[in-house]
Amino acid sequence: MKKIVFLGCENSHSTMFMSYMRRNEKYKDIEIVGVYSNIEQSMQNVSKNYNVPMLSSFDEAVGKVDGVVITSRHGDLHFKYAKPYIQEGVTIFIDKPITINEEEAVAFMKECKQKGAKITGGSCLRFEEWVKELASDNENEENGKTIGGFVRCPISLGNVNGGFFFYAQHLVETVQVAFGSDIKSVYAKLSGKTLQVLFHYDNYTVCGTYADECYKSYYVARLTDTAVKAKEFALESASPCFKAGFEEFFDILYGAEQKTTYQKFILPVFIMNAIYRSMQSGKEEVVKEYEV
Repeated sequence: MKKIVFLGCENSHSTMFMSYMRRNEKYKDIEIVGVYSNIEQSMQNVSKNYNVPMLSSFDEAVGKVDGVVITSRHGDLHFKYAKPYIQEGVTIFIDKPITINEEEAVAFMKECKQKGAKITGGSCLRFEEWVKELASDNENEENGKTIGGFVRCPISLGNVNGGFFFYAQHLVETVQVAFGSDIKSVYAKLSGKTLQVLFHYDNYTVCGTYADECYKSYYVARLTDTAVKAKEFALESASPCFKAGFEEFFDILYGAEQKTTYQKFILPVFIMNAIYRSMQSGKEEVVKEYEV
């Protein structure tokens, strides 16, 4: 029997994961010992609907669980919520954005690495089949070498959960997976409610379009010297990529190796901050180097 706790239950990810556990016998040996949110009504609703005990504080379950699922909507809370559990070396799912601050991201991963706390999470779009297909095409130079690309994802610029950072990791991780993580610099320009971002690689540039509050449409295209491969898709509650994200957490919880390095896991934080700096400066900004 494995015991887990949910910290932050203001969005659909927590209840989606709880629903998976209800419906699938595979997860019958996982017990949810509690749920916590700094939004009282959200915690009450989840507790009532899923028969999960409410915690009086985010650290109440320290020493009592094998895993932690952090799905708070505000990235600034993620390290705070995880920190007391890291000392126990538990498995941690960290929703996007992993965190907002670059220095905090490094401190976060250094503590996890030191204590042996395994991590997973981030944007579910890295599990989207179309994104993974383009990643394979890019790696294998299907229909030629990549000469560019285009990605469209939603953003929520005016929210109270970190503004730009709240939704930005979806587009960033989609670009990373489909076209590679070796992004050197970015240039961002806000036009009305649309944010355009150029992701510069050594040999090509990918254009990203963030559409404010337009949550229905996602689009990824890979351009080569001989072809264009593109597809529009929707991200819905039934989308398999959400289930795949929970499956990875489940596998690691039960002893599988961590799927990514601590170093690479926080790269989206540095790319997002480069975009944010470019929005402010009006100039191209490099993705800062760091070490965990």
